[in-house]
Formats: sequence, structure tokens, C-alpha cells
Amino acid sequence: MATAPKSQTDSKPAEKEVLLRVEGITKIYDGTIKAVDDVSLTVTKGEIFGLLGGSGCGKSTLLRMLAGFEQPTKGRIFLENQDITNIPSYQRPINMMFQSYALFPHLSVWENIAFGLKRDHLPKEQIAERVEAMLSLAQLNKYAQRKPHQLSGGQQQRVALVRSLAKRPKLLLLDEPLGALDKKLRESTQLELVNIIEEVGVTCVLVTHDQEEAMTMASRIAVMAEGYFLQVGEPDTVYEMPNSRQVADFIGNVNMFEGVIEEDEADHVTVRCPECVHYVGHGISGHQGQSVSVALRPEKIMLSKDKPAGEYNWCEGEVVEIVYFGDHTTYHLKTSTGKVIKAQEMNNTRDLSCGLTWGDRAYMHWNDLAMVVLTQ
Repeated sequence: MATAPKSQTDSKPAEKEVLLRVEGITKIYDGTIKAVDDVSLTVTKGEIFGLLGGSGCGKSTLLRMLAGFEQPTKGRIFLENQDITNIPSYQRPINMMFQSYALFPHLSVWENIAFGLKRDHLPKEQIAERVEAMLSLAQLNKYAQRKPHQLSGGQQQRVALVRSLAKRPKLLLLDEPLGALDKKLRESTQLELVNIIEEVGVTCVLVTHDQEEAMTMASRIAVMAEGYFLQVGEPDTVYEMPNSRQVADFIGNVNMFEGVIEEDEADHVTVRCPECVHYVGHGISGHQGQSVSVALRPEKIMLSKDKPAGEYNWCEGEVVEIVYFGDHTTYHLKTSTGKVIKAQEMNNTRDLSCGLTWGDRAYMHWNDLAMVVLTQ
């Protein structure tokens, strides 16, 4: 018997279900100070959504409104299509984990995890089953009877996380969850957190000022400044294709060249800057004579003592600073215009791979897809 062919619609992957929807949220303090300015967003089920920005950008205020600790001046918040804008925090199926962890010092790890479940008056057997499941999930079984002060910072952090997850919230809010840890422990804990959150399947909104943390943990990020979103997208898109000078400058290190469009075609654009002429291997929505910025990441630049061929995508400079980071070295080169450009080389061998030292003159060059042209 013949089988009818699948329709084009059937072959498409199903759209993920939206869990959280925020519509035009604004928070004004003292009548004039806009902490959050007309922000809208959607978060799908199972997603880890990162709010990234510097101090005072509004990310924590937005998180507190989601939790119900702050009331919006205007706008609505929906969870599974239910308007929760005016629902008190204690009635929302949302848990929030703070930077301080807020563990009870006089209670054991087991009792800390069970605390919220007991307040919800769950049966003892169900509480015990859920606590044991959380301990296993965070690999904390052998620490169940220890007090928080007997644990390392990373262990305390995992206790705080699974305590938040034990109540099985529909939405988990993380406010700078790794801020109290040192750099090495923070890096090792990031993936542990993601694995636990994904295994439980909870939807999460993460607030952080740490770019690496947001890039590592979040499936999508929103870069915030002055209360509004500058750009929302997957981490690699925001890093590689920033939509403005502000985003490019905030995410990672970047060299910014100021210039004028000389040629704008469908497949390329040339931008003349004081230091060099950029040939970019894609077109933009610009026009000849327009002032633009060209963003170029240090790791995209190659260094050599030999002059590159051609007239595009290279410039010469003097090495004025060398910063060794272990896995890579960053060279600062001053051009004839006085502009200092950063170039990064991976340390693949035990000696400096490009053989440059202070005072040397060298050529920096890059390919035509290394740059982003920014019009705003």
C-alpha cells in the first residue's frame, strides 16, 4: 500500500513551548529613574536564558520582578499563559537562588534541602525521597549530615541549587550564582550547574555580569544597558555578530576601527580607516561615504615579520606590550597613527610562537570574514 508523502510542515521540528513571556515591563523609582525600560522577552521550556550586563543595567531588578519581589510600574508577566504580574512571590511556582546561597547554618545539608518541602507540608516519605534524589543529583550523598560551614564553596553552591530545585519550580531564577567563588572553582562549577539544571529539565533565567559565565551556561543571552536590551541571541551570534559598538565592546576584547565606506556590494564592503583598508567578505545595509566602525577580535589577527600581499586587511605596528596568559599571549602593537591594536596568539609550544619581543616591528593581517561592520 502506498504511503502519502509527509507535508513540508510535518518535516519541520516542533516549535518549543513558551514558558515565560514578558510584555513591556518597566520599573521606575522615585518617579523618574528607569531601572528597567520597556523590556519584552520570551523564554521557552527547558531553556537557560542569561541576562548579561554591568552594574546598574537593570538585570537584577528585572529578575526581582519575575520573582515577585518588585512590582512593575507597567507591563505584564505571563507564566504558561497565566498572568502572574500581581500574584505575590510566595504564590508563584518560581524559586530564586541568591548569590549568598542563604543556607541555614544550624541545619545539615539534608535538612536544608528538606526545609522548603516541610513548609509545603509534603508527606515525610515524599520529602525523604525527593531529598535523596537531589543529593544524588548533586553528588552530595556523603555530605548529607554536614553543616554548611563544613563544605567547600562549590559544595555549598550545589546545596543551594538543589534546595531550589527540590520544590520543582516551573521557573528557576539565579542571581549571580557563582559570584562568591574564585575563578578556577567558578569555571569548574559552571558546567556542573548546567548539567544539574538540564537533567531536572527546569527552565532558568540567569543574571550575571561575567561574560564567560553567560557564554558557558546560557543557551541564549540578552545584553542589557541602561534598563533595556541591546541584543538578544545565542552566545556565539552575539559574540561573532554584535549589532552595535556597545555590544561588541562589552562582549570580550575587540579592536575598533573608525572609517568610511568606499564600496558596498552584495558580497563585500570596503572600509577605509586611517590605519588600513578593510575588505569585508559580506555586504551591509549601508552607503558609500557612510561613517562606520569595524570590529575585529584580537584572536582573529595573525602576526608576521613579512609584509602581507595585497592592499587590504593588514597594517604595521611596533610591539609596545606583551601580556602572557599561559594558554595565549596578547601583543599590543602601536600603528603609525598612534592607535594600539591587540593581537592574540595561542601558545602551542613552550616558546613564543611568533618570536616577537618589545620594540619589534611586525605586520598584523586577517581574513575577509574576521570583521564586523557596525553602523550604530
